[in-house]
Amino acid sequence: MRLTLFILLSFCYFTATSQSANVLLEDHIYNNNISTVLLYPGIDDLENPRRLISSPIIPLESTFPLILEFDDLSTSSVSYRAKIIHCNADWSKSSLNDIEFTYQFNEYPITTYDQSFSTKVPYFHYRLEVPKLKLSGNYVLFVYSDNDRKTVLSRRFMVYESRVGIDAQARFSQGISQQFSDQQIDFKIDYKGNPLNAPQTDLKVVMRKNFRWDQIRTGFKPTNVRPFDQILEYTFFNLENTFPGGNEFHYFDSRTLSARGYGIMELQRMADFTKLVLFPDKLRSQGVYIQVDDLNGQYIVDQTESGRGSVEADYSPVVFTLRIQEDPDAVFYVNGAFNLWQLNDRNRMTWNPDANSYQAEIFLKQGVINYDYTVIKGKDKKPDEAYVEGNYAATENDYDILVYYRPQAGRSDLLIGYRTVEWNRRR
Repeated sequence: MRLTLFILLSFCYFTATSQSANVLLEDHIYNNNISTVLLYPGIDDLENPRRLISSPIIPLESTFPLILEFDDLSTSSVSYRAKIIHCNADWSKSSLNDIEFTYQFNEYPITTYDQSFSTKVPYFHYRLEVPKLKLSGNYVLFVYSDNDRKTVLSRRFMVYESRVGIDAQARFSQGISQQFSDQQIDFKIDYKGNPLNAPQTDLKVVMRKNFRWDQIRTGFKPTNVRPFDQILEYTFFNLENTFPGGNEFHYFDSRTLSARGYGIMELQRMADFTKLVLFPDKLRSQGVYIQVDDLNGQYIVDQTESGRGSVEADYSPVVFTLRIQEDPDAVFYVNGAFNLWQLNDRNRMTWNPDANSYQAEIFLKQGVINYDYTVIKGKDKKPDEAYVEGNYAATENDYDILVYYRPQAGRSDLLIGYRTVEWNRRR
């Protein structure tokens, strides 16, 4: 009996390990049937739509878990399992064994799911409480099918400790030519609770804009060390700590399909779904800044009539239109958290000569969705949001600061400090 159990556990571990070897250590969807992948702190009611705009990061001693939700647009339910990978500060896989950061066997069956109710597009909605972990740091949660053992999605999340203090503030950039377009984050780190052997190099600091991994700054070194006060000051003069301000995000409201919500020009009712045609957008980089309340690129899932967006919100094709001159050397995308901030065929726009515009049709779940436009152009092929949207120093943004530390003889980076900073928050 013991031998049989050992062989079974060994097989499961080998299979799961083989699965993790093929996972991208980033937010990614591998299966076209998987949609609306959400990972958030489970603080509020599970149907409160605002829960979805929080970043997937919690304290190590948190009394609430992270919640994973996703939809499978298949016609029948599938048996899924999840596994967790511990990563270093640069999101490379750490050398830790599973038993060093998990409390139980690192393979979690997803047993909570519901079928959509009263929707034109049928789907199965899955939910998993991410288990408590032993160590702080970066993690990747990936989900794979029991049927063919193929990975269907992966999502990053973080667990932090408060072993250092972070004093930070956002303001207009000190750069002369950037003062009307960029934003600057100044900060200090108080390490009294975590003595450092080499304060200049022991800590790794990462700053993000609007919780996006495609907009980060890293590689910071303290400009001043105050050993008696145990404080590190980060005061820069070469704009290392500045970010382009960007612009407020476009958004549309599809929480009800019985009437046109904000941003929706036309509803086309069909047998299989209701298509949404948005009002056309235009170039904003050459205009003036206009204040708009947005979700800083995030989105919420909701359905007005029932309040149960998780299983009663429908899916609709949404037509985005950007009125701009055709540029054969440029590729335009509709960008946002709804697509995990990735640029791929799903959100790529094509030129429509009849509409004299770029257009994209994307299948999205009902809710309030933020988006903007990104272009890839030129030799460096670097994504550029400012080309269409512009950069304005007054734009409301959220920034967070993550502080990593690897103890002496340690085999992984721990996340020992976390702080969010709001700029020009109006609500």
